[in-house]
Amino acid sequence: MAKVNLNKVKAGDLELKEKVVAINRVVKTTKGGRAFSFSALVVVGNENGVVGHGLGKAKEVQEAITKGIEDAKKNLIKVPVMHGTIPHDQLAKEGAAKVLIKPAAHGTGVIAGGSMRAVLESAGITDVLAKSLGSANPHNVVKATFKALATLREPVQVAKTRTVSLKKVFNG
Repeated sequence: MAKVNLNKVKAGDLELKEKVVAINRVVKTTKGGRAFSFSALVVVGNENGVVGHGLGKAKEVQEAITKGIEDAKKNLIKVPVMHGTIPHDQLAKEGAAKVLIKPAAHGTGVIAGGSMRAVLESAGITDVLAKSLGSANPHNVVKATFKALATLREPVQVAKTRTVSLKKVFNG
């Protein structure tokens, strides 16, 4: 398996925009009736290569979203974005969810489904082809997308590792 190179980022003075991916209502039946609680899956990003995801749980929806945002700010990663797209194809798996992301030409847009779209747009990727294979569970799809984005390598890094010129990396 490929080594996951997490480029962790501190939330410090970043201006992050948040998107709620999924809200789940959980019911626990007790002796006194039903107890409702909510869990919220949230993605935050500065739309410039930094993105994070988090899960918040609480008795109220708004409180769960707030907790999810705080958790997402603790899990920020830096994603290599080149001219609005990603540097190369990437396949990643989390649980039963499998995602495939491919770079696209300028003007293509974000061709991706619900939870993947939220992650890719928050990262600032404007042109990408993405396909969710396997499970449609939003939690695992978001985690698999993060794993795919975290394992992306910049061409400069690839050239340095292989000790070849940057031109040779692009032209083969």
